[in-house]
Amino acid sequence: MADYFRPLAQGGARGYPLAGGLRRFERVEHIRRGGGGEVIPAHDLPEDVLQKLTAKRPPICGVEMARPSIMGILNVTPDSFSDGGKHKDHTVEAAEAMLENGADIIDIGGESTRPGAAYVEPEVEIARVLPVITALAARGVGPLSVDTRKAVVAKAALRAGAGLFNDVSALGFDGESLKVAAESGAAVCLMHAGGTPDTMQDNPFYNNVLLDVFDFLHERVEVCVAAGIPHARIMVDPGVGFGKSRAHNLALLRGIGLFHGLGCAILLGVSRKGMIGKIADESRPERRFAGSIALGLAGLDQGVQMLRVHDIIETRQAIALWSALNSEV
Repeated sequence: MADYFRPLAQGGARGYPLAGGLRRFERVEHIRRGGGGEVIPAHDLPEDVLQKLTAKRPPICGVEMARPSIMGILNVTPDSFSDGGKHKDHTVEAAEAMLENGADIIDIGGESTRPGAAYVEPEVEIARVLPVITALAARGVGPLSVDTRKAVVAKAALRAGAGLFNDVSALGFDGESLKVAAESGAAVCLMHAGGTPDTMQDNPFYNNVLLDVFDFLHERVEVCVAAGIPHARIMVDPGVGFGKSRAHNLALLRGIGLFHGLGCAILLGVSRKGMIGKIADESRPERRFAGSIALGLAGLDQGVQMLRVHDIIETRQAIALWSALNSEV
């Protein structure tokens, strides 16, 4: 693309509604590749661009996108960077507790995608996630998401009761993923990752990280639509921490409002990430919830619809106060 438009979000009642949510905008940063940006009035936007920026995003798995929402992280892996093995013996109870504490959807993953993580065979991954999803679905607990990049794992999980296929490779790692997603009728989350987990932090490079990630996700959204997955079933995630340096991550967070131009809901995953530890000098992931919340609220300020987090209670409290401040009187 040659032209990009980032809405400059604000509170209050003036301006256009940003993606049908609580934030609004009157001005837009017009960005061109190879050139600087300029701020223009929102009413000067092309009609199709304005429509994408303002249209209310449909619910994902029954979760409303007009208000901030929470995706709770449930790792059933022995090597997750933050909580590896923590929920191994009580995963069903942990998921139920997350929902009781304010999570809107639970994301269940059986393969760590942290930097340097090794590949997990599909049968191993299925053995980790399927019993949990099956048990939760039998109890009527949900909605549920499966965090995988493998079509066979997603297919089993979606059949068992998951409603969202959350793929760090944007349905690109496995050639069957698009077909599985389209035929299942499930929602999908398309994330950008600069490479695979084992190599993605080896000197990541972008011409312009914000625009490069936007272009990648734009292409993947179009591929999904062509395969029979409509915009209403698609979320996007810029992939903070996945094949990005500290500078790349900060640039994505500062400009994340640009991704509203894709016409899809935005998921932001920054919970307990390594960049928080480096910036705030905290080596222990479980002690990074304050930094996680700070970055999450910065995302909400730009209209992000869903936060993927470990710390449900603290995030829910922060969102409640943020929402009170940003609701019209």
